[in-house]
Amino acid sequence: MRPGPARKSTAMTASTNGTAPASIPRRLFAQTDGVRGRIALAAGFGLLASASGVLRLSVQGVALADLFAGKPFGDVVPWLLAVVALPFLRLTFITLQQLVGHETAARMKVRLRGRIYAHLLDLGPGSLGTRRTGDVLVAAVEAVEQLDIYFGRYLPQLVVSFVAPVGIFLLMAWIDLPSALLFLAFAALALLAPNLFRTRTNVTSVERRRAYDDLAAEFVDAIQGLPTLKAFGQGARTGKDLARRSWSLFEATMSVLALNIAEGGVSNVAMLAGAAVTLAWGAVRVEAGDLGLAPLMILLFLGVEVFRPIRELRQLRHQNLLAMASAIGVFDLFDTRPVVTDPATSAVPAGKAIEPVIALRDVTFTYPRATGGTARQPALTGVSFAVPAGGSLAIVGPSGAGKSTVVSLLMRFFDPQGGTVMIGGHDLRTMTRAQVRDQMALVSQDTWLFHGTVADNLRVARADASDADLVRACTAAGAHAFVSELPAGYGTIVGERGLRLSGGQRQRLAIARALLKDAPILILDEATSHVDAENEAIIQTALAVAMRGRTTIVIAHRPGTIALAD
Repeated sequence: MRPGPARKSTAMTASTNGTAPASIPRRLFAQTDGVRGRIALAAGFGLLASASGVLRLSVQGVALADLFAGKPFGDVVPWLLAVVALPFLRLTFITLQQLVGHETAARMKVRLRGRIYAHLLDLGPGSLGTRRTGDVLVAAVEAVEQLDIYFGRYLPQLVVSFVAPVGIFLLMAWIDLPSALLFLAFAALALLAPNLFRTRTNVTSVERRRAYDDLAAEFVDAIQGLPTLKAFGQGARTGKDLARRSWSLFEATMSVLALNIAEGGVSNVAMLAGAAVTLAWGAVRVEAGDLGLAPLMILLFLGVEVFRPIRELRQLRHQNLLAMASAIGVFDLFDTRPVVTDPATSAVPAGKAIEPVIALRDVTFTYPRATGGTARQPALTGVSFAVPAGGSLAIVGPSGAGKSTVVSLLMRFFDPQGGTVMIGGHDLRTMTRAQVRDQMALVSQDTWLFHGTVADNLRVARADASDADLVRACTAAGAHAFVSELPAGYGTIVGERGLRLSGGQRQRLAIARALLKDAPILILDEATSHVDAENEAIIQTALAVAMRGRTTIVIAHRPGTIALAD
């Protein structure tokens, strides 16, 4: 049974309107700086493959004409041997073209993913907060993979498809100009006819990409929230929703394929018509004595080769359209600007010590409105406080009061719309983001551990930390005992988000990570909110150790944690 229409994703629709499709080929080609020589080399091998094909077909035409003319077979043998040998030369050039093309595509994918990752780091949580994880994942992985055909095969073949037919036409014109003009007319028709479908194919390709991205984003959401779906018995309903989105993707894909088949049909008709008309007219001219048999045979064989590059380009056109559509998501991501940027020159010289004094003066902040969303209420209005070096301050209040917003401003994930956030007397907006974050260590309520070993997760704070440094930090955080009991100790894989550890164990590793960073400012954002009473006492002891000699902001609901502050 056909599923009903899928629910429209407003986030996905909003994220696909940033880049005009007409600009995509130009912007994609601009990304090829540094590999254009390799693209030209792949195109060169393609032209050599076409030239070897032309040579083989010309020799083949001469051989057949000699046989039809009744020449001795021994005189034709050299031509036939050349006909047998030349395909191997063509195969060599095709192989070289493919090797160079595939390596070029691989290099471009590595480069693009590196640029995407660097851009995501530059955007930070502030700019990415309005995007779905699935959308970003598709742009960084699947969309880049779709560009393999474009960089590795389509661009070189585009050159071949425009240069080779011209060269073959010149050879045909040297043999017989009227026949060459006939082939040229039909070749132009075969090359340009697909443009009749251009607008519609662009639209359907973009629609397919939106359907694919929408399905991918929903699927990622479903996987991430699988325990919740199972707990509330919503697995079947979510499955039906995914089925509807899958059907939408199927319909969009079939529309793209139908147009691709129609384009191919028009091109094939033009190619077949060109060969048929040239053969019929050539036969009449041979009968009339206006054209020799050998030239006609050569022209007919060359007709196969003049259409070959066009046919190969058409075969790649479908993948190229999908690549163009996928690139919209990539460039939409690149076009997203960070909400926080570094100043041209930092007010704090590199290497200069910054006094760990925190001050907020009349700070007002409202979170950015998501695309298509409603205006938001201010999260902070006229907030002021100061924490001296080595001192500590507890921030308490109900959920939604703006406690974690203070953390986001201190970490410079956002800048306030009004007022000033300062460290060491410097407005954070006059410092680079790296300078600000180097001064701070964060222990949050949602501890994020990466899929890797305990040691890997600890070294996120300091990559050059020795094993002894890890042990000292874990000992101070009350984590060394349980880490030592793990199957491989500090080499134990903790699983994605640390799911192989308990909540208390994850929090103690987060504290150890903060200690390892040894930053002068410590921020504790609900660091004991998800642990039981027994673990809370252990973690509070570790937090007290971590706070010694550090300027600390404590955000908490529990009295025991609040009591740690001055």
